[in-house]
Amino acid sequence: MKVYKYLMLFLLAGGILTSCAKEDIDDNVKETGELPGEEPTSDLQLEIKDFIWKAMNFIYLYKDNVAVLQDDYFTTQAELNSYLEDWNSPEDLFYDGLVYQYGEVDEFSFMVDDYEELENSFSGIRTTTGMNIAAGPTCETCNNWFIAVRYVLPGSPADEKGIKRGMVFTEVDGTEFTSSNINQLLSNETLTLTYGEIQDGEVVSTAETVTLTKVTITENPVLVSKTIDLDGIKVGYLMYNRFTHDFDDELNDAFGQFKADGVTELVLDLRYNPGGRVTSAVDLASMITGQFKGEVLIRQQWNSEWQAAFESQNPEALIDKFDDMIFDGDESDSGHEAHDPMPINSLNLDKVYIIATGSSASASELVMNGLAAHIDVVHVGTRTVGKVQASTTLYDADVPYWTKENVNPEHKYAIQPLIYSLTNNNGEAYPDGLIPDIEQQEYVSTYGTLGDPTEPLLALALNDIQSNRMLQEAFQKPGVLSVLPYDSNSKDLDFQRMYTDDLPLLQGKKPGVSFEKE
Repeated sequence: MKVYKYLMLFLLAGGILTSCAKEDIDDNVKETGELPGEEPTSDLQLEIKDFIWKAMNFIYLYKDNVAVLQDDYFTTQAELNSYLEDWNSPEDLFYDGLVYQYGEVDEFSFMVDDYEELENSFSGIRTTTGMNIAAGPTCETCNNWFIAVRYVLPGSPADEKGIKRGMVFTEVDGTEFTSSNINQLLSNETLTLTYGEIQDGEVVSTAETVTLTKVTITENPVLVSKTIDLDGIKVGYLMYNRFTHDFDDELNDAFGQFKADGVTELVLDLRYNPGGRVTSAVDLASMITGQFKGEVLIRQQWNSEWQAAFESQNPEALIDKFDDMIFDGDESDSGHEAHDPMPINSLNLDKVYIIATGSSASASELVMNGLAAHIDVVHVGTRTVGKVQASTTLYDADVPYWTKENVNPEHKYAIQPLIYSLTNNNGEAYPDGLIPDIEQQEYVSTYGTLGDPTEPLLALALNDIQSNRMLQEAFQKPGVLSVLPYDSNSKDLDFQRMYTDDLPLLQGKKPGVSFEKE
């Protein structure tokens, strides 16, 4: 088994660096918790499987529940090799042997065979037409589907062709959408889409088409940022579509403008935000507030081994606190661009309106639940997903283990296992999703323009801030075609993932590995 002498433990969510230099560890100690025998080196598939098992054994949140991951399950490397050889592929081992047979607990751990694609996804880099869509049946009894545009990325092919939120399409390349072919049809590099229109509560095809060719785009998750003058009340509106660390500066700039505008109320729109990086969520919570620096935003719960190690050696590492600087951890292994230290622009609010729906997950819910222990959070929309765990990327690498440094050049496999669950400062979690205070579904027929005060979900929030007849008419207007079962974000590798990838060290050792003097 690989030795864990230098990489002790990932303290991942809060960016709290606990220094533990290699030379601080006695060079005369030896590790006695290894499996005797040679690790596989001549069989690449077996080597990949060996990496996967050992990485999961090292840090997996639900290790306690997986018998085959226990430290004493195998007594020799040969026994482990024999077990690994029984699996046809690394994917079979991971999903059928280590994760998904316990699927009632863990729906979110995953693996990739190209970690560069995963890193690009975390950085907001995607090949796309620029349309973010939902999809569903054209009528209650129909087998055919349609796609509805939820928003369009500025400067994208869809934007250049004049496609707007609320437009619908029924076919691509002359083939009607169905629940079974939609992913395949939308995977083509060039799409000739047939416009549809809503008639009597159903979507019907037209004769008009548009052709779009996908390009590689780096998506700025700050889609809309504006200040609304609501009869003298300055209301900030921010539509934020993913917690992407590379754009923390842009997020902070938006709050800087809110401060300059004298904003006293905030509507944060996370309705399509599937999650992302934990540190960006902590920074966002600190931008909304500012008066809670150093106080607890979230608490982490690891598997029993690591929880005990943290509690005995560094209990502060189990806490993520409000801060006043944009997080800038050691990102040399993460593929992210480091940021210069930047003070957070905070609004010091004691109340915030957050638009969230069944497409809002993980880091979005972290912000909502974490803030709820400190300020009044008014949730507008529908019940959220209910994702309460964070993950990290583990690579097949020599010392330091599991990081991008010294990665195995023979393959690009990486795993993204859950490593901890979280609660807010009051110990509250949301495994069944967060329930809205003001409930309202979206309807395709009344999507409206994002950021416009008459857009139905924004109108609800603004009306709660100050009652207004025009706003009431906006959200009371009847709509058709509501909850659509397909979300284009689901194709992204980081869909509904809350992750962290800064890897500070914890002074100590891997639980289950004993250290003895020679």
